Amino acid sequence: MIDTSRLPLTRDLVLIGGGHTHALVLRKWGMSPLPGARLTVINPGPTAPYSGMLPGFVAGHYGREELDIDLVRLARFAGARVVLGAAEHIDTAAQTVHVPGRPPIAYDVASVDIGITSAMPELPGFAEHGIPAKPLGQFAETWAAFREGDSPAHVAVIGGGVAGAELVLAMAYALRSRGRLAQATLIDSGAAFRAIGTKARQTLRRALVEQGVRLEENATIERIKKGYILLADGREILSDFTTGAAGARPYGWLADSGLDVQDGFIRVSETLQSSAANVFAAGDCAHMEFAPRPKAGVYAVRQAPVLCHNLRALMTGDPLRRYKPQKDYLKLISMGSKEALGERFGATLSGPLMWSWKDRIDQAFMEKFRDLPAMEPPDLPAEHTLDMEQALGAKPMCGGCGAKVGRDALLGTLAGLATTDRSDITPLPGDDAALLTTGGARQVISTDHLRSFTNDPVLMSRIAAIHALGDIWAMGAKPQAATASLILPRMSSDLQARTLAEIMGAASEVMQQAGAAIVGGHTSLGDELTIGFTVTGLCPRPPVTLAGAKPGDALILTKPIGSGVLMAAEMTGDARGEWIASALDLMSQPQGTASGLLQNAHAMTDVTGFGLLGHLLGICEASGAGAQLCTGRIPLMPGAAELADRGIRSSLFAANQAALAELNTSGWQELLFDPQTAGGLLAAVSAETADDLLGQLRSAGYPAARIGKMTATQGAITLSSQ
Repeated sequence: MIDTSRLPLTRDLVLIGGGHTHALVLRKWGMSPLPGARLTVINPGPTAPYSGMLPGFVAGHYGREELDIDLVRLARFAGARVVLGAAEHIDTAAQTVHVPGRPPIAYDVASVDIGITSAMPELPGFAEHGIPAKPLGQFAETWAAFREGDSPAHVAVIGGGVAGAELVLAMAYALRSRGRLAQATLIDSGAAFRAIGTKARQTLRRALVEQGVRLEENATIERIKKGYILLADGREILSDFTTGAAGARPYGWLADSGLDVQDGFIRVSETLQSSAANVFAAGDCAHMEFAPRPKAGVYAVRQAPVLCHNLRALMTGDPLRRYKPQKDYLKLISMGSKEALGERFGATLSGPLMWSWKDRIDQAFMEKFRDLPAMEPPDLPAEHTLDMEQALGAKPMCGGCGAKVGRDALLGTLAGLATTDRSDITPLPGDDAALLTTGGARQVISTDHLRSFTNDPVLMSRIAAIHALGDIWAMGAKPQAATASLILPRMSSDLQARTLAEIMGAASEVMQQAGAAIVGGHTSLGDELTIGFTVTGLCPRPPVTLAGAKPGDALILTKPIGSGVLMAAEMTGDARGEWIASALDLMSQPQGTASGLLQNAHAMTDVTGFGLLGHLLGICEASGAGAQLCTGRIPLMPGAAELADRGIRSSLFAANQAALAELNTSGWQELLFDPQTAGGLLAAVSAETADDLLGQLRSAGYPAARIGKMTATQGAITLSSQ
């Protein structure tokens, strides 16, 4: 039987946007991926809010986390790479998608599902004083903060459709429940609720009265002001929170895409293809010219099976399917409290039972993304060598520094190597880099490589470059030159070229910003992506080494710890996407400026595979000193403590812990042994200068902390809570 995970990659499929249709496609893809296809999803953030539960969140019936589809976790399940950024252009001629801050993303097949916006740029003052209801994420965050205030509040919703009614009723209910509602107003330029039947309109109007909502129909808005809305007839409507739900508006860049559009929405055929046959569109950003329908989530959900089939079919040569939208659908409208209005074909029901029905439907939809089926690893062959199960372990091997060899094994091997008698090489006990002297110039050289832990070559390349530069920065050197060593997964020549361009473009940017140049490298094909760099740096002054820390020195750490646990949890679907996004941002932060600020440190190292305690032990051993860590001051990456308390560990944890087995740690404190990738600098500095240095580091954007001090007890590390 062929192992499909080892088949070459030959086609790029790019999903632009994390809308409901694409979320369902990702789930279906995870259940049955297409061999040979590399899947990418582009979205502004790590989550995609579900619009159906927004009114319930606004009213306070749901928590913020219940509103979100975790796209990072979903993409891991689907085997897709995630690009966190907002697409701003699609070039159908070059077949590339443009996202700010990174090289263009090439595609063979693409799909657009970016939703809509309710921004009103033509309404004077709205951009400055209004909050569009879409995109939902920004609105939800702003409303959550406003809702928790304590003063009487005036709110207003512009747009008298069903969405506007749901919003204003939810806002009024939430504020009334907290004793804060002064006035809620719904404003429409015409007659409200034209899209529903007479009986449903009557029910909705009655709900507005019961919740104390003022309805302004046939009203023209002159301008949005701070604290009020000015109508054309001169009246003023007080509003501390003004939002807009007046119809669906497409994102402006779609009109410049070269695709055929209708009022800015991408025209699609029955197969959901646009005017470019290899570009599809779905959800609210698409216009079904073959069967025009109002913008509604039910169509997006039912497009998913057809879209998923057709995306695959275009890459396999199979026939495409046609999407046939229903003529009408059940409209379930929230009414503030836990009551809802249901209407279909003119029939209307309302009350708590309809809310329960709506809640059940919404929860069932979200449960598809909360409870992703576990994909079991293949069984071992019936006949295999002894200890195979122990060697494999109970979980996948980590990437990054979590995949490295343990401290004792590495140092034991290095200790057995013959020493050099070359006069131009200066031994540095315990340091990862070597010090060379050439023509009177001091030069340090180091090498490092990482097994990939993200499917995004650009992000992986940035982190690997920053990680490799860590030893140079830790010695106070100025990066000079680098060579790359790359292993790409098996792929077609076209995908090789695309991937190499992304990797080298990102790496070159990091190296150039650090002051170094990439001067060459080597590539090969293998089972998985591995990126490494050999880097040199020049020392205008004696290098900072591990040996030099003094008792009483303060210990400063420039980055939080926890990346090993977070990456291990991400591999198994146990980490929240926002935690992973934050960790990747921290790993992508260069340490060049921090190195310059810490150039007078007595000793310094970068915190990587051996974990914080392992690298601190290296300073203690080389300096003939001890250390005391204040565990309560050690900064942790978001989510790391929660995951550690749940027992999640990186592959290298046990080997790191064995180096200091005498320390009694448990729960989150075991993060002290967590292997870090592209971690921060750990510096021993004069206690008199520590606070000033800490202030400078924080002003430069580093989440630095003073975490302890050096002591006189040689090789001993103790822990205290303060």
